[in-house]
Amino acid sequence: MLFWIKILHTIIWIFFVTVIGYILYSGISGNLTMYTWIGIVLVLAEGLVLLIFKMFCPLTLWARKYSGSTQANFDIFLPNWLATYNKIIFTSLFVIGMILVLIRFFLK
Repeated sequence: MLFWIKILHTIIWIFFVTVIGYILYSGISGNLTMYTWIGIVLVLAEGLVLLIFKMFCPLTLWARKYSGSTQANFDIFLPNWLATYNKIIFTSLFVIGMILVLIRFFLK
C-alpha cells in the first residue's frame, strides 16, 4: 500500500509543481490567464489543507501507517534533500510568482 501512496503523492506533487511553475511563468511573462487564477486558488487551497493538518500532507499521515521511516521522502518518490526542503522551495517560488502576478495585474 505504501508504494501506491507514494505514486499518488508524487503525481499530486508534480501537478502542484507544474501549477506553481505556471504561476511564476505568468508573473514573469505578464501572460495572465484564467488558468493563472485557477492555479493560484488551487495552491492556496493546498496551503489551507496543509494548515489544517499541521503542515503535513494527509497522504503523509496515511503513509505513516505503513512505514516507521523518519526520512523526509518515505512517502514520495523524491530525493531526500528535495523532500526535506520542498515546502521552503516551492512556497518561495509561489510567493515570488504571486508578487509578479499581482504587480502585472495592478500595473496593467
